[in-house]
Amino acid sequence: METIIVVIFILGYLAITLEHTFKIDKLVPALLMMALVWACIAFGLPDISSWFDSTKHHLVDNFGDLPMHAEHHGASKMHWLEETLLFHFGKTCEILIFLIGAMTIVEIIDHFNGFSTIKRFVKSNKKKSLLWIMCILAFILSAIIDNLTATIVLITILRKLIAENKDRIWFAGLIIIAANAGGAWSPIGDVTTTMLWMGEKVTTVQLIKLLIIPSLICMLIPTIIASFLKPFNSTFEAPQVKDEENKYGAFMLYLGLISIVFVPIFKTLTHLPPYVGMMLSLSVVTLVAEILSSRQFSISQLGESNGNHSNSPVFKALSKIEMPSILFFLGILMTVAALESLGLIFTFGQDVQSAISTDLFVILLGAGSAVIDNVPLVAASMGMFDLPTDSATWHFIAYAAGTGGSMLIIGSAAGVVAMGMEKISFFWYLKKIGWLAAIGYLTGAGSFLLMNSI
Repeated sequence: METIIVVIFILGYLAITLEHTFKIDKLVPALLMMALVWACIAFGLPDISSWFDSTKHHLVDNFGDLPMHAEHHGASKMHWLEETLLFHFGKTCEILIFLIGAMTIVEIIDHFNGFSTIKRFVKSNKKKSLLWIMCILAFILSAIIDNLTATIVLITILRKLIAENKDRIWFAGLIIIAANAGGAWSPIGDVTTTMLWMGEKVTTVQLIKLLIIPSLICMLIPTIIASFLKPFNSTFEAPQVKDEENKYGAFMLYLGLISIVFVPIFKTLTHLPPYVGMMLSLSVVTLVAEILSSRQFSISQLGESNGNHSNSPVFKALSKIEMPSILFFLGILMTVAALESLGLIFTFGQDVQSAISTDLFVILLGAGSAVIDNVPLVAASMGMFDLPTDSATWHFIAYAAGTGGSMLIIGSAAGVVAMGMEKISFFWYLKKIGWLAAIGYLTGAGSFLLMNSI
C-alpha cells in the first residue's frame, strides 16, 4: 500500500510541475492526489505497521499490533487515523484562513486604488534609478503583503512607467528576485515562511534577526550587477495615462499595511495562533472600508444594489481572492501530511541526515524549489527534522525555500505570475536572469552560514 501511495504522490507531483504543458490548473492534481492518498490509507489501514505521531514527533509504539476498532475510544488504528486527520486538517486550515485574511486586506487596498500611491516614489527617468526603486520596494513590500502580491502590484505600476514589454521584462526579472528575497525574512512574506512560523518552528524576532542580512545580500548582489547591464543604462519616458485617484487610497494603503504588520505583534503579546490576529486586522480594515464606502454613496445609488452587496468593498475583495491557490495549498499540505503520518518523511529525513550534512541538504532543497514547488518541500522538511524552535536549520530552510525558487521563473509564485503578466519566456529568464538569481541565492546562503559559524 505504501508503494501505491508513493506512486500516486509522484504522478500527482509531475502533473503539478507540468501544469502548463497539460493546461490543467495545479489545484486539480493536488486535490485528487490528496483524496486518493488518504483513501488508500483508509483501505490499507489493517496492513499498515507504522504510524507517525506528529504531536510528539516520533513513531507510535507497536502500531501494527493495535486493533482496527476499540471500545470507549481506546487506542486503535482507526482512532489514530481520525485523530491524525483532524490534527493536520486543523493545522492546514489555520494557514489557509490566515492567507484568506491577508488576501482580503490586499484586495480592499486595491479597491481604493491604494497601491497607486507607490507610483509617487518614482521621481527619476533613469532606468538604473527605477531598477533600484523597484527592487527596494519589492524587498520591503513582499515582507508585508507577501512576495506574490508585491510582484503583481509593482509590475502593474511598472506598466504605467515603461511602455515597451521588451524593456519591462528586465525589470520584472529583478523584481522576482527582490520579492522572493524580501519574503524570506518575514513571517508573513512567503507561504513557506508562514508555515514555519505558524508551525512554531521559528519566531518573528529570530527570523528577522537571522535572515534579514542574508536576504538583503540576496537582493543587493543581483541588483548591483544588473545596474551595470546595458538594458538599465538609458532613460525612459512614462506614458501619459491619467490614473483614477481615490481620496482614501493612501489612507487605506497605510492602514492595510499596518494591520498586516500588527499580526506578528499580536501573536507575541497574546500567544494566540496568527490567524486570530489576522481576523482582528481584517475586521478593522473591513469596518473602515465599509464606513468610507458608505460616504461615497449618493441617494440615487442606494436603490441600485437590488438587495445584494455590489457596493461593498469587502464582498468585492472576497470575490477576487485566489481560491485556486487556497485549494492547491489544501491539497498539497494534506497530501504531505498523509506521507508524514505513515512515517515515510521521518524515515527519509533520518536517511538524509546520515548521508550528507544538514546545511548541504538545505542548500539542495533551495535549488530544488526552483524546479519543484517549495510548499510541499518545506512541509516535508517540517516532518523530517526533530529540532527545537528557532534552530538555525529552520531559519536556513526558510531562506533557501524562499529565495532558491528565483533561479527559474517557474520556481516561485512571484515568477509564475510575472511570467503570465508580461509573457516572459522560460528560456529568456533562464539565460538573462537565472544566473543573477543563482549568484544572489548562493551569496546569501554563504553569508547565513558564515554568520552562524561566528
